[in-house]
Amino acid sequence: MIGVVVPARNEEASVAQCIAAIEVAAACPRLDGEMVRVFVSIDRCTDRTAHVAAAAGASVVRGPGGNVGLARAAGMDAAIAAGARWLACTDADSIVPADWLSAQVRCGADAFCGMVTVRDWGAYADAVRAVFERGHPRRIGHPHVHGANLGVSTPAYLACGGFRAGRAHEDVALVDALVESGARIARLPTPIVHTSARRCARARDGFADYLLALEARLGPGAPAGEGVLTMEADYGT
Repeated sequence: MIGVVVPARNEEASVAQCIAAIEVAAACPRLDGEMVRVFVSIDRCTDRTAHVAAAAGASVVRGPGGNVGLARAAGMDAAIAAGARWLACTDADSIVPADWLSAQVRCGADAFCGMVTVRDWGAYADAVRAVFERGHPRRIGHPHVHGANLGVSTPAYLACGGFRAGRAHEDVALVDALVESGARIARLPTPIVHTSARRCARARDGFADYLLALEARLGPGAPAGEGVLTMEADYGT
């Protein structure tokens, strides 16, 4: 069984679309009919996220809450308890492609680090998009880590200690722990996950705050191509 973990904090507007895309990926013929279960891990929600997720067919996990690291860990624990051999992660504001799961489990490694792209840049100037894309060339062996496009075998996850508590960069910390444990990691440019460029962050210092900070550093009239190198260190991508 493959477990897909989606942390969610007040995501009633987007979580159903996220789950629907995962269900399409779960039906990929290359999975040979293997069962896929989606675990939406609720983190301090004050809206109808849990109801919407359950109605969409996901298993709702209510962990200790408090930050995205704890939410991801609670979801992973639930997936492992249910018998998952592979653990895939994405975010509730993201849309995975149809070959997302099949590519992960066939990557030939203990873990998969994929890339993300933004599906709607309407909230940002063209310069922000240009700098982001300049700093994220799609190539094998890329250095980026995105919780919206991440996967790991259950044995490798357990061997490295799993997700740790943290308000952000819990995905980077997991990959660092995987590297330290000797896990083999496939850093591939495809399949790519489409995520949002919303300006209201759910996790502080996460992707939304990265884009906002990049916009601030560019400033009005700044040429595309400036600022990306220092931002990479700050965001940990």
